[in-house]
Amino acid sequence: MKLIAFNGSPRKKWSTATLLRHAMEGAESKGAKTELVHLYDFDYKGCTSCFSCKRLGGKSYGHCAVKDGLAPVLKKTEKADAILVGSPIYYSLTTGMTRSFLERLMYPYSVYDKPRSTLFPKKIRTGFIYTAGAAEPMVQEMGYDKNEQVTELAMARIFGACESLWVTDTVLFDDYSKYESSLFDPAAKKKHREEQFPIDCKKAYELGARLVRSK
Repeated sequence: MKLIAFNGSPRKKWSTATLLRHAMEGAESKGAKTELVHLYDFDYKGCTSCFSCKRLGGKSYGHCAVKDGLAPVLKKTEKADAILVGSPIYYSLTTGMTRSFLERLMYPYSVYDKPRSTLFPKKIRTGFIYTAGAAEPMVQEMGYDKNEQVTELAMARIFGACESLWVTDTVLFDDYSKYESSLFDPAAKKKHREEQFPIDCKKAYELGARLVRSK
C-alpha cells in the first residue's frame, strides 16, 4: 500500500505541510509506505489542451503528453493506492500550482463518453487538506468549501473516492508585528493555534489512516 501526498503550498514546513506529514504518519500506522511531493519544486504548467490524451490510437491516449517537470510525478500516481493533496486557500481557491497539477492529473483519465468513464487503472481513495487563514464562519459564508466540491466530485468519479479536511484560522506569520496585518488579532491567532491545531493534526492523522484502510 502506497500513499503519495502532494504539498501545493510554497512553504515546506508550515501548516499545510505539517498536516500532510501527520496524515502520512496515520497511513504509516496502517503499514502503508508514504511519499511527500512538494509541487513548488517542479517546473510545469496546467493543461495545454493538446488533446493527445484523448486521441484514439495515439501513443499518449489516457496519459498526459506534456514532457516537463511534472511528467515523472504523474507517472508515479498510477502506482499509488491513495492520493492526498494539500493546499492553502488563496482568494477562495487552491493555489495555482495545485490547480495546474490537478488539471494534468485528472484530465487524461476523463473519457468523453456517455457513462463519463475513467481510464485510471484501479479504484483508489483520494483526499484533500485545505488550510485557510480565514476563520470557519467566513469560509462557509464566502463559500470557499463549496468552490472545491466540484473538484472533489471529479476526483471521486475518476479515482474512486474522495474526502476532505478543512483547517481554518491558521497562522500566517511567526511575528505579526513585522507585517501589515491589522485585520487579525495575533493573540487570538496564537491561542487558536495552540488549542486547535493539535486537534487538526489528529484529524489529518486519522484521514491518512482512512485513505489506506483495506476495506
